[in-house]
Formats: sequence, C-alpha cells, structure tokens
Amino acid sequence: MDISAIERYVPLYVEAAKLTLTLGGAGIVLAVLVGFICAMIRYYKIPIAKQVVGVYIELSRNTPLLIQLFFLYYGLPKLGVKISAETCAVIGLTFLGGSYMAEAFRSGLEAVSKSQIESGLSIGLNEWQLIQHVILPQAFAVAMPGIGANIIFLLKETSIFSAVALADLMFVAKDLIGMYYKTDEALFLLVIAYLIILLPLSILFTWIERRMRYAGFGN
Repeated sequence: MDISAIERYVPLYVEAAKLTLTLGGAGIVLAVLVGFICAMIRYYKIPIAKQVVGVYIELSRNTPLLIQLFFLYYGLPKLGVKISAETCAVIGLTFLGGSYMAEAFRSGLEAVSKSQIESGLSIGLNEWQLIQHVILPQAFAVAMPGIGANIIFLLKETSIFSAVALADLMFVAKDLIGMYYKTDEALFLLVIAYLIILLPLSILFTWIERRMRYAGFGN
C-alpha cells in the first residue's frame, strides 16, 4: 500500500464525494416527493392516476438504473432531446427512487388502522386534519425504516453515474486504476469514502426509528 499515493489522491475523492452527494441528494429529495405523491394517489385510489402510478412503479422497479441512464443520456439525443449528464443522473435517480419511496410510504399509510381514522372523523376532524394529525404521523413512523433503507440504497446507486461520464467516486477510482495501476489504493479510498458517507446516515436513521418508537409511534 502506497501511503504517499493515498495522500495525493484524497483531494480527488473529496471533490468526487461532493459531486456524488450533490446529485444524490437532489435525486433523493425529488424521489421522496414523487414517492409520497404516488403513495397518496394509490392510497386514495384516484381513478386513472392510480393505474398510471402502478405502471410507473412496475417499470421503474424492474429496470436497472444503468439502463435508465443510458436511455436518458444516449437514447434521448437520438430523438432530438439532449440533456446534461448531471440532469440525467438526477432524473434517473428520481425515477428509480420514486417507486421505492412510493412503496415505503404506501406500507406506512396502509398500516394506520381504520378504527383510528373513524375515531378522528367521529370527533369532527375534516379530511386535511385527519391526514395531518392522525394518518401521516403514524404512517411516517412505520415507513421510516423503509425510507432510510431506500436513501442508503440510492446513495450506493450513485456509483452508476460514472457510466455517463460523471466524475463521481467510482469514476475517480476507475480512472486512477486505469492510469496509474494503483488498484489497492484507489479501492481503499473508495471504500473509506462510501463508509464516511453511509455509516453516519445508517446510525442516524436507526436513532430516528428508535426515537419514534419511544414516542409511541409505529410498532
């Protein structure tokens, strides 16, 4: 292991981590928004929109992110639509993540018992108050483990971004291996970089889940 090489490569990984977190963070935020909207549509069984959301979820969950990125980055220009690699990455992560988030939110919404909804209606809550004070607090508590797992999963999926010429962590590692044959050093830094990003998130989501349980939400 060449320690001096590791020291030289650290700044490259720092810059790559910034890009990974920026694009990954944007994609995850949009995925949460898309997933929540889709889950609400399926929960309330809105005609036509429910079927559209069902098709989207099946299409998204059953196609790899790599194929989705290739379609956006290489396929759309053939149709006269050209978007940047960064935009492709965010759209691809949102498209993939939205379906997983939708299922996580849906499981939380469906876990709220009908008796609690009926109790809310019986004390005079309107539809919005029922959603805000009865359904969503419990739904989020139940869905939180799935949401946390999906966020970590999506951040790991950002390693695919290198396929569309984005200088993310995986791109830098492959580049260093190809140019200088520093395989051990490049992979060591890659593992450390992902651990630094993902391990605190894993601990944070575990803490949030426990806090919700202690507060009386969830099972």
